[in-house]
Amino acid sequence: EQYRDSQQITAMWESKERVVIALSGGDEGDTLIRRAARIAARSGGADLKAVYVASGDGLTSAGSARNLARQRTLIEDLGGTFHQVVGDSIPDALLEFARDANATQLVLGASRRGRFAQAISRGVGVTTTARSGKIDVHLVSHERVAKASRGRPTNGALGSGRRLLGVTLALVGIPLLVIALNPLHDELSLTTIILIVLTAVMGLTLTGGMWPALLAALLGFFLLNFFFTEPYYSFKVDDQEQLIALGIFVALALGGAAVVNLSAARARLAARASAEAQMLAALAGNVLRGGDRLDDLLEQLRETFGLESVTLLERTQPGAGPDERSVARYWHPVDGVGPVCDSPGAADNDLPVTDELALALRGHTLDTSERRIAQAFAMHAAAALERERLERQAEAVERLTDADKLRTALLAAVSHDLRTPLASARVAVSSLKSTGELFTPGERMELLDSAEQSLARLTGLVDNLLDMSRLQAGVLGADPVPIALDEAVPWALDEIGETAADIALDVPADLAEVVADPGLLQRILVNVIANSLRYSPDGVPPRVTAGVQGRTVELRVVDRGPGVPDEDREIMFRPFQRLGDRDNTTGVGLGLALSRGLAEAMGGTLTAEATPGGGLTMVLALPQVEPADGLRSNTD
Repeated sequence: EQYRDSQQITAMWESKERVVIALSGGDEGDTLIRRAARIAARSGGADLKAVYVASGDGLTSAGSARNLARQRTLIEDLGGTFHQVVGDSIPDALLEFARDANATQLVLGASRRGRFAQAISRGVGVTTTARSGKIDVHLVSHERVAKASRGRPTNGALGSGRRLLGVTLALVGIPLLVIALNPLHDELSLTTIILIVLTAVMGLTLTGGMWPALLAALLGFFLLNFFFTEPYYSFKVDDQEQLIALGIFVALALGGAAVVNLSAARARLAARASAEAQMLAALAGNVLRGGDRLDDLLEQLRETFGLESVTLLERTQPGAGPDERSVARYWHPVDGVGPVCDSPGAADNDLPVTDELALALRGHTLDTSERRIAQAFAMHAAAALERERLERQAEAVERLTDADKLRTALLAAVSHDLRTPLASARVAVSSLKSTGELFTPGERMELLDSAEQSLARLTGLVDNLLDMSRLQAGVLGADPVPIALDEAVPWALDEIGETAADIALDVPADLAEVVADPGLLQRILVNVIANSLRYSPDGVPPRVTAGVQGRTVELRVVDRGPGVPDEDREIMFRPFQRLGDRDNTTGVGLGLALSRGLAEAMGGTLTAEATPGGGLTMVLALPQVEPADGLRSNTD
């Protein structure tokens, strides 16, 4: 979607199947969701998106909130997402959402209206299908087809269709009624005739509202005057009582129209408040479900009101005057969805959030009620931005803390592991220098061996420290080549020396070769096997085995030592992990951390498992050489 926005691609792009489900808030939504899920499954796992269109005046069924909450849970359980948008025209809002989501299929319920209502006007399904273009529309039958939804409140807001019907009835119905009453002139009194016409006007008022009622009242006044007051068939009234009766008729008709109009206005206000509450409840529900990331909130705001773009802007410097909100250099975008708006003044809607933040909305101008809802989104967006910044600061502090701990551990390790071999070598050399003539040849050789071992230990420690620093910096290179483990393992044992002589080997000669850097592989094997020897009990040497597991070759170093608790197995792979939980006499604690890093640098893994019966098993997994990749390496 970001690529489509950046490239200004508006046409439908069928990169994969996406199924949009149109929910009305009725019970049939469950059926639609399950049918759409089956369609998605047949399409090879298409994306599922359920959308509910809240009308601009907020008119929804009484049970829709409960139904939508249940259907939201159902669609999320099926791996889809729930969305809510605002629109006065349901077909237009549905198609706009579907095209924005790059949908390929749209699932709607069959009409719940009766045949008479369908004959008068096209329903949502028919209108949507006619305008859908390349989007496939599925009209799904359900148990509530052609049944009115129970519990739905009376539509207090009079639409254009009802007003048009009211005008038609006023122009046609009132004259026909008066003409029909004219033959009864002698049988009915003027009062009775006025009451009959007034009843018709009041009924028309309930149908069409104030303006059709006003038209009907005026028509009724003139027609009653023309046909039923003396002198007949003229607009002159000789009887004062008849004139008063006609005036009362007009007053009652206009009063009834005013009451209906006031009721409709209050119904619209109540419905608008209901819509706002519903939208805010949806926003709060998303936050409670964890959908409180800044980009998620901005995307929800954009799709709710069908906007082109939503941009959160932050002030970079104090403005120079009243036009500062239109000057791009005073603002920079923090986050957004859709094309970026460079200043609040360049947007269709400028929503101040804080003294430093503003929300710029493009697409169309929001009315007062919509701005109130958008302002709630804006406040949540500001809170989300502050939370994300605090999280980043906390992560930075945590990294600094970890680095400080690492430096502390390094200093502690250096203070012991560097000082000890240096001291040993210095004592040996000093002894030979000062009193060398007093030592026998054998004693001098022992001192030289001690100095050599200390310097070798010191060299190994420095090499490990340098390699660990290269790993952490990401600059340690590996040169993987095909290599046979039945040849690599004996090399490592030779480097370890006599202490590895009793290790049991079970590495088949016909085992598949692995892809590894020979030098790094030997470092890993030496570290892991030496560590296993260090903790193995006397008389029970470790065992080294190897075998193929899928597309990898696993080499296992199994010991019968004290083992490591489950919760500590990952900790022991951290650098300097011995600091604080055991003494430093066994080394600085870099071996396993370095070994894992070297394994990962070659595309492998190093993990630890419990040995059945007690002990620890180190598992080195390396990618095996495919049969067509090459011949067995020449190790001569």
